Amino acid sequence: MKKLSMLISAALLSSTASMATHAQDTMAIVLSTLNNPFFVTMKDGAEAKAQELGYDLIVLDSQNDPSKELSNVEDLTVRGVKAILINPTDSTAVSNAIRIANRSNIPVLTLDRGAARGDVVSHIASDNVAGGEMAGRYIQEKVGETAKVIQLEGIAGTSAARERGEGFMNTVNNSDMELLASQPADFDRTKGLNVMENMLAANPDVQAVFAQNDEMALGALRAVQASGKDVLIVGFDGTDDGIAAVKRGKLGATIAQQPDMIGAIGVETAAKVLKGENVEASIPVPLKVITQE
Repeated sequence: MKKLSMLISAALLSSTASMATHAQDTMAIVLSTLNNPFFVTMKDGAEAKAQELGYDLIVLDSQNDPSKELSNVEDLTVRGVKAILINPTDSTAVSNAIRIANRSNIPVLTLDRGAARGDVVSHIASDNVAGGEMAGRYIQEKVGETAKVIQLEGIAGTSAARERGEGFMNTVNNSDMELLASQPADFDRTKGLNVMENMLAANPDVQAVFAQNDEMALGALRAVQASGKDVLIVGFDGTDDGIAAVKRGKLGATIAQQPDMIGAIGVETAAKVLKGENVEASIPVPLKVITQE
């Protein structure tokens, strides 16, 4: 009986130690939405790297809702995760969620979109300003210095939309290009279609479109095809759908991020933080212009 009791005690101790190890090895990624191929690819990259490094990874979807994002982070602090990777729904609104994690002494890393406030140990993203400039230069090369252009903007309040727009406008303002109109379509394909239909009607002489992500570019493509016009469309992100449309000659180009790399570097950086290593406050991920050639 004594031997059985000792075995049970040993098993309980082993189980407790295992649970402690499991908790120690758990981090989380909170994504603005999983209804977008770009962020699904980011999740896949993070999951693959977490498995490679031996960490459990909790994945939560904020459904583009800051209040859902806040509750996701609150839930994670209760669950005792050791690090949180967050792709903000909104760069300002996410500050409240980050502060909750800060109060629980959980290190936070932002992915793709930055945060206006709160303590973030590292931000992993492409250089969105440079990407916007690349899009503008590509349009100049293909259409000419006096190209008449339209811009489809992403979600207002996100660093990605602000920075991509800033980069594109840097090129427009330092050239003879004419910006006919610029409106938000919230990084959404259906909204991209609807907004583009209205903008085409109001600006029949448009020659090129810069869409701040591939989803809006693909929506704009449908509107342009329906109109029968010849308009160059440049997207941003380098999603599978976006690249496929470029290779078929439907989109002119996409400024390709590497979302799987953003997710993977995020997990890799979080692992370094948990080991007490110093990390860079900002880690850039390379961009490239993908064309049909």
